Amino acid sequence: MVSLEHKGRRVGRRGFLKASLGGIALLLTAPARGMAFLLSQFQTRTVEKENFSFDPRTGMVEWKGKRSEPYQLRVGGLVEHPVNLSYAELRGLPLIVQVSDFHCVEGWSVEDARWGGLRFEEICKSVKIKARAEYVIFHALGETSSQPEGQKNYVESFPLKKLLDPKEEILLALDLDERPLTHERGAPLRVVAPYQLGYKSIKFVTAIEFSSVQRAGWWSLGNAVYPIDAPVSPGRLRKKKG
Repeated sequence: MVSLEHKGRRVGRRGFLKASLGGIALLLTAPARGMAFLLSQFQTRTVEKENFSFDPRTGMVEWKGKRSEPYQLRVGGLVEHPVNLSYAELRGLPLIVQVSDFHCVEGWSVEDARWGGLRFEEICKSVKIKARAEYVIFHALGETSSQPEGQKNYVESFPLKKLLDPKEEILLALDLDERPLTHERGAPLRVVAPYQLGYKSIKFVTAIEFSSVQRAGWWSLGNAVYPIDAPVSPGRLRKKKG
């Protein structure tokens, strides 16, 4: 499912799987065409109002017709030392590259997406987590067009153990295909959870809250058919090599 690189050195045993129609060959031999091929497989599913954007060159969030402000990732809740991390500070943490598949709840998948970002444990190092913290709630920038049960912004939650489990391969992504995330892909920061359905991979992350209770995500609040825990069915997962 996944291969990893750290500072230019491969640390995973698995190489790229062959993609249909020579997709990987395109990515390796023609970066521009490869990027276009990859992004053509990603359908955009954004429920936020289109009234903000992020500039990775300046680290600023631009609110249309209102204001601009530096992006900050707020980390709090059941921690001893809450912190605010700027975009530059996030990029200063140990980053890795991860190649993994993305599976949407609607039935389509994107194979071998090349994400860049950090493991959740890097966030944990900057705060002292209280013993009662068993879950982590992610909050997104902006407001959603519809507001199920009064929930105005997109939220998602994960068990803390799952976020820290290497087998889950969950990443806090800043890049896609070695470029900063675009707005459509969730800039400046998003969750990538390869073994969970796509609605768990929350985009536009602006706050991380450690909690003693699990919380239903925006998607689950809007329709109870979507569970809080949303593992990809085994039939959709490709077998690992090695």
